[in-house]
Amino acid sequence: MDSITQIALGAAVGESVLGRQVGNRAILWGGLCGLLPDLDLLIPLSGAVESFTYHRSFSHSLFVFAALTPLLVLLILKIHPQTVEYRKRWYALVFLGLATHSLLDCFTVYGTQIFWPLSTPPVMWASIFIIDPVYSIPLIAGVIAALIMSRRSSRGHLLCMIGLTLSSIYLLWTVGAKLYVTDMAHKSMKQQNIEYQRLLTVPTAFNTVLWRIIAVDDNRYYEGFYHLLDKTKTIRFTHHSSDDKLLENLENHWPVKRLKWFTRGFYSVQKYGDDVVITDIRMGMEPNYFFRFKVAEAGNPHPKMTPSERLPSNRDLDQLRWLWHRIRTPH
Repeated sequence: MDSITQIALGAAVGESVLGRQVGNRAILWGGLCGLLPDLDLLIPLSGAVESFTYHRSFSHSLFVFAALTPLLVLLILKIHPQTVEYRKRWYALVFLGLATHSLLDCFTVYGTQIFWPLSTPPVMWASIFIIDPVYSIPLIAGVIAALIMSRRSSRGHLLCMIGLTLSSIYLLWTVGAKLYVTDMAHKSMKQQNIEYQRLLTVPTAFNTVLWRIIAVDDNRYYEGFYHLLDKTKTIRFTHHSSDDKLLENLENHWPVKRLKWFTRGFYSVQKYGDDVVITDIRMGMEPNYFFRFKVAEAGNPHPKMTPSERLPSNRDLDQLRWLWHRIRTPH
């Protein structure tokens, strides 16, 4: 999720755990813990695929959080020694402030390596877009209420808890919506005799009403859209080619192996000029995607390995207009 939402979530968690005992300091440290995991973006990395796939790795690991929590609590108690009696609550605030960041990121499609350094694939429940005002606004409003209202009353604390509760209920709603859309996608593809190996449903930008469906098969992938209020239950799919043969003899090329693992198989392979390009088809929509990487150059008889290079993504205003129109007008 976006950093503002993560700060608000951490701050709301801090207020819920320790706000009544230490006041706005709980909001401050909770917000800082909510931001801290995303500071890995400031670490310079040499390769394009490294920068893409090492984000949300060690800095989002529950194991790292468990090791880091005592150190942060020690720092907090040095700064606020008068709060030492709440040591256990500080432990809860710090760990939950960090952990809820990673768990919320798991609800997006990017993928979060919460079990790093284990080699398990990134977790991507893919039920919410990285920016969703319906989730964020109650959190932010509740935190602001707790910050500006007098501590002599519990009203600000209560409003913060209400905001956190509403956001959590909405998050549960996104999971229910995803399960429903996934079921509809399976049924629709079965009706149309479309074979596939993997299927992914993900909400489109800024909402959980219009969903995008991606299905992957050998040498092709399908894309469709479904609105929760659509009257028709048949989803229209378009298919697009993907040539995995371009990756022959590149199986051990690190960028190729890493992208296959990180995308969990939701990628396409194309040749653009002499460049062999892998595209993460989870983020964006056909034909404009956010993450496209050159991994090799065409050769005879086999492609030549090259350092990874991220290619620029396109911005299509007509596509955004279509998306907004589709959200407002179910079929």
